[in-house]
Amino acid sequence: MSVEEILARMADSGRVPNAIMFSEPDGGPAFRIALGFLQQLYGGDGAQRVARLIHPDVHFIFPVSAPLTSTQLMPQFRELALQNQAFTESELNAALGIEGKSSIIAVAEAREVLGALALSALEGGWRSVVIYLPEKMNPEAANRLLKSIEEPSDRTLFVLISHSPEKVLQTIRSRCQQFQLGDEIKAPDFDSPELLDSLMDALAARDLLRALEEGEKISALPSRENAKAFCKFAADAMRNLFVAQQGLSIPATDSGKAVQWAPRFKKTFPRAAMACFDRAFRLVERNVNMKIIFTDMVNRLSSLT
Repeated sequence: MSVEEILARMADSGRVPNAIMFSEPDGGPAFRIALGFLQQLYGGDGAQRVARLIHPDVHFIFPVSAPLTSTQLMPQFRELALQNQAFTESELNAALGIEGKSSIIAVAEAREVLGALALSALEGGWRSVVIYLPEKMNPEAANRLLKSIEEPSDRTLFVLISHSPEKVLQTIRSRCQQFQLGDEIKAPDFDSPELLDSLMDALAARDLLRALEEGEKISALPSRENAKAFCKFAADAMRNLFVAQQGLSIPATDSGKAVQWAPRFKKTFPRAAMACFDRAFRLVERNVNMKIIFTDMVNRLSSLT
């Protein structure tokens, strides 16, 4: 099932997480996919205004150069995005007139959008915040937004589009339903799905010793590329598990177990587990000892059951 299909089913069912983060290479498809999802979510006349980036309940935050704000530069952002939804960061900087300048998402941006979210939706439906490059948030801005992402008001959605998800505040990442996009960041196909099946069975049984034994088998994979492929395969399986737990139909997954796992795990498990697998992926890339990585991963997963 494609990312677009998963999002479409979420929108149709109304079972929408309060925060979604797309990870993509620069110039990837995330903005187009995010905008399409919001159009489905708002529907009707609202979808047309979302498409034109003028819906009053959809707010955009992106890196700017002080003392300017996203609101002040929204006309330039809108013009660029309507011409090319796969714009790059450098194209955005050029459109905003800030080439060669340092750009951040400062606390003033967070205050402004939180002020808007404190008001009722002008059209009585969803209120959404699209944050382009959340890795550019300074610590104060990130911490201001964290509370709203942790404890959102009803029918409030945060959509984050990141080129460097490892630089996003970990507590924000862990609260997002995550989707990876773009060939450049895909790991190779994984051809040993039984490793994940066995690990999940051990976790469901709350058998830590057996889960640790499965973690050792994963750490013994023949290469770091194989280990990264496992992490990506597992994260994809958690997305299918999330969909299954929402009562939505999915095609058979590579491991064939998402529907069987659904009643055996808490509904908070898939998103938190994705964060564990993403963390392991990053540690593998950094050449951390494989046994340490996957022992830690199993311990973190066990704490979620």
